[in-house]
Amino acid sequence: MLADQDLVSIQEARTKVERAYAAWQSYLAYPQEKIDAIVEHMAAAARAHSQRLAELAVEETGYGNARDKHQKNLLAADVLPRKMRGLKTVGILRELAAEKVVEIGVPVGVVAAILPTTNPTSTAIYKSLIALKAGNAVVLSPHPRARRCTCATAAVLAQAALESGAPQGLLECLDTATIEGTQALMRHEHTSVILATGGAGIVKAAYSSGKPAFGVGPGNVPALIDRSANLDDAVAKVVAGKAFDYGTVCSSEQAIVAEESLRDRILAILQSLKAYLANDAHKAALGRLLIQPNWTVNPQCVGQAPGKIAAMAGFTVPAETSIICAEVGGVGKQYPLSAEKLSPVLSLHFVKDFNAAMDTCYALLKFGGLGHTAVIHAQDESRIREFALRMPAMRVLVNTPAPHGSTGITTNVFPAMTLGCGAAAGNATSDNIGPLNLINVKRLAYEVRGAEEASRPEARAAAPRSGPSPDRSAVAASVERYLAARGLSRPSLASESMLPHVAAEVVDRFLARRSSGSPPGPCGSGFG
Repeated sequence: MLADQDLVSIQEARTKVERAYAAWQSYLAYPQEKIDAIVEHMAAAARAHSQRLAELAVEETGYGNARDKHQKNLLAADVLPRKMRGLKTVGILRELAAEKVVEIGVPVGVVAAILPTTNPTSTAIYKSLIALKAGNAVVLSPHPRARRCTCATAAVLAQAALESGAPQGLLECLDTATIEGTQALMRHEHTSVILATGGAGIVKAAYSSGKPAFGVGPGNVPALIDRSANLDDAVAKVVAGKAFDYGTVCSSEQAIVAEESLRDRILAILQSLKAYLANDAHKAALGRLLIQPNWTVNPQCVGQAPGKIAAMAGFTVPAETSIICAEVGGVGKQYPLSAEKLSPVLSLHFVKDFNAAMDTCYALLKFGGLGHTAVIHAQDESRIREFALRMPAMRVLVNTPAPHGSTGITTNVFPAMTLGCGAAAGNATSDNIGPLNLINVKRLAYEVRGAEEASRPEARAAAPRSGPSPDRSAVAASVERYLAARGLSRPSLASESMLPHVAAEVVDRFLARRSSGSPPGPCGSGFG
């Protein structure tokens, strides 16, 4: 019997990928209706166990709080499946009759789902549901410090899948979680795609595995509060976002950026919301505590309550403190609190005007949050659009708490726990990852022109027709009726023999309009 945990984990990964692959061979024959029924049953089971799993996650990891983890579980088990209802992922997705192209959804196979310690249960629910909705199998790899709660979540989902007709082994979870086992999972010949959530190391390993991979970058989310904003509402939403699950969501706000003229009002509102304003000594202590010399977040501080963080830094805060705030004079390594903190600690940046605020937000994103998320609180639509165009962030949120808006709780972006940051951050996509990221699309295409015809200059210049050519004789008859209705009788023309020529001319004009895409004439008649 193997005693080495790494060897046990490697062997388990191989066994469970092979089991998932065998189950997927059967699942490939399932129609969309049966797949959807399985996903719905899994989601219902996850909802029923959501509170228990949230409590188990906090108990095991020590990160966050059960109330907010329950809400994250429901994002995955309720908001997500509602969004996916009616979405086609397998078989014929759509037919483009005019182009004579049919698009067919093809599952990719076995998804290797690498899970984080900060959101271990909600991410397990989310990745399992989108993988099976896309017609795939999934093998979950828990974070070693969240193995128990992740495996408990997987057990709930796997049992529900079996009860609703899924083949045995379609959803698997590694019981022995080690780095070596995770690497064996990612590199296995039957692993088709990797869905990685976690630190920079695991994301890099996913992209280096030789397999297609979706990994995400870190977040250093700025929240710009503009002069046009409703200040009470804006500050309250920032505090709500920063306090959510004690800052463990990667899209939580990391900084407020506002004009200097708003400083006193913002500070007063923060204090009314039980935010603690750190003095210079406390600020320095927080910087030393939260950010390690290698510029990673201190794992002992991730997802901890404000009171515990203050105590670790050597000072005390009132028991009812919602978040800790510290004014920061700039962005960069000389200002440690301008980095991502993964805790209920928020930096405050007050600058001279809107342009300076935009510059600061841009700098914050460049300093560890490139491509992720940015927020603006404003009523001035021109400033909102200017901000969106300028920020190097793939999700720009308006007047909403950042973690809620970015994951689809309070906005209509796709509900997701894995948020792509685009090419600028080294990610394969900028999407909120969903089932359509986990399928391939096959295209059935019929011949619509000959090769020689396609190379003619007139063929290249002509717009493609959206339907069959009009019947010339039917159009000619319509023209005659049109002329007669307007008193253009045969005797009124110079010669009765001219009528067919007049009709033919109008027909030609009509056909020319149809092939050029020009709009019809008055009253939608099609005649100019």
